[in-house]
Amino acid sequence: MIRRIIAATAVIGALALASTAAHGEADRAATPKITAAGVGKVKLGMTFRQLRNAGLVGRLRPGCELSGPDVRFARLKAPLSGTVDFTRTTPRRAKRITIRGGAEARGVGIGATISEIKTAFPKATVDHTTESLFRITLVKVPKNGGGRIQFAVNVDTDRTTRIAVPALAFCE
Repeated sequence: MIRRIIAATAVIGALALASTAAHGEADRAATPKITAAGVGKVKLGMTFRQLRNAGLVGRLRPGCELSGPDVRFARLKAPLSGTVDFTRTTPRRAKRITIRGGAEARGVGIGATISEIKTAFPKATVDHTTESLFRITLVKVPKNGGGRIQFAVNVDTDRTTRIAVPALAFCE
């Protein structure tokens, strides 16, 4: 009787460990990837209607007035956090995707340091011209270095706060 209890306990423990390991692997595999083409299922060039029907974005909202008249954007839905900027022409197409969380580019996501970005993207260049005005350092990944992706690294924390495909927009 005791042997059966010990054997059953061992089997239950092994199943619990396997389940936990599989769940951790699924979480890592499910993290949306940031590439030059887009973020996860949200791709540059897709229309607002395609993204909305797929449940990837929220409603269309007025954008930054400094970008001109009739500019629109939509917020990304979970698991992504961020926005999609659209063209002014009809049909409105995704022209910029800005991520504040929920996705990674070659394992680099929000909270990464410049050295981690440079390790993942050796051809990335660091641009300090925005530090005094916007308090961020831009790290630009060229097309031949992994795609047109741009990272915004906070000057005070030295951590990535935003990632954009193909580039960040400034509206302040």
